[in-house]
Amino acid sequence: MERDTILIVDDVEVNRSLLSCIFEDRYHILEAEDGDQAVEAISQNSEKLALIFLDLVMPKRSGLEVLEYMRMHGHINTIPVIMITGESTADSDLKAYEYGTSDIIYKPFVSKVVKKRAENIIELFRSRMDMEAQLEQRTSQLLESRKKLASANEFLINALSSVVEFRSSESGEHIKRVKYFTRIFLNTLCSRYPEYRFTKEQVDLMVNASALHDLGKIAIPDSILLKPARLTPEEYEVMKKHSVYGCDLLERFKQEDSEFYRYCYDICRWHHERYDGKGYPDGLTGNEIPIWAQVVSIVDVYDALVSKRVYKTPYAADTAVRMIMDGECGTFSPKMLEILSLVQDVLKDLTESFSFADFTSIENGSDVAHLRQGDT
Repeated sequence: MERDTILIVDDVEVNRSLLSCIFEDRYHILEAEDGDQAVEAISQNSEKLALIFLDLVMPKRSGLEVLEYMRMHGHINTIPVIMITGESTADSDLKAYEYGTSDIIYKPFVSKVVKKRAENIIELFRSRMDMEAQLEQRTSQLLESRKKLASANEFLINALSSVVEFRSSESGEHIKRVKYFTRIFLNTLCSRYPEYRFTKEQVDLMVNASALHDLGKIAIPDSILLKPARLTPEEYEVMKKHSVYGCDLLERFKQEDSEFYRYCYDICRWHHERYDGKGYPDGLTGNEIPIWAQVVSIVDVYDALVSKRVYKTPYAADTAVRMIMDGECGTFSPKMLEILSLVQDVLKDLTESFSFADFTSIENGSDVAHLRQGDT
């Protein structure tokens, strides 16, 4: 809507008439003779007002009280105000500027000077609002472009990570579940521990990076990757190299100072490390293992337990949690176990909602031989 109206607020009629005569050839003129009428006129015409001339001393509400109303309702940012007064003091002028007035003119005023100052202020506000509108539009475009780029990146990440599952004859659900579970773990971790106040953007990057945790399995021979039985010790040593192979692949696309690359590399290399140092490939202990790799590590084990494989039936969700808590699948940090205990019901609901085979309830799940070495 075009701002083509000027509101003149003064309890002296002659002052309103003088100002009206100056601007009536270019603007629609509204008049108010006290503060209450001014507030009503502003509330009804806020989108049309190009400028307000506002007397300082008036009945019912003073000019400062009208400015306070405008400030509370956000009008002071969109409608410039010129205070008009015949009783100026340094204190009153300062208060007027602090309340948001754009300029102050003093009675009696010179018509040409008032007109020029008013036009300058109107043009300044119009230019500022145009710039803000352009900035808002540009910001919206950038956000939309960023959203499309993130969607495209996620598609490529999912496509690449699914190559591994396709090659190993898996259903393709493992990557999806790992990403879901990783987000749940990270969000709970952030809310539980102040030292892990990751931003939403960081969590999104970690979640996408989790999809590439088994990238190195592309380099594992079919005879081992597709073997429908427990691996021999020699075969297991070959399978363990997938964490290193994945990092070798990532190195070819390394981006300096890339946060996403760091998450991908850390997760790919260290998602089989264990808190007590008995994992692989580097035997890291405790907090030497990046927290995002620790999250994907426990999530990966949980999903391997509750998923059907060619060599095993799935464990029930409650059984899988108990096995992890009891240390039957390696040692995890106390924080990871605490998070698991907090989210186990959510994981169970999500696990059962995915479209894979019915679980076999195993009350005594201490035998983890079915969880083939290196499968996770």
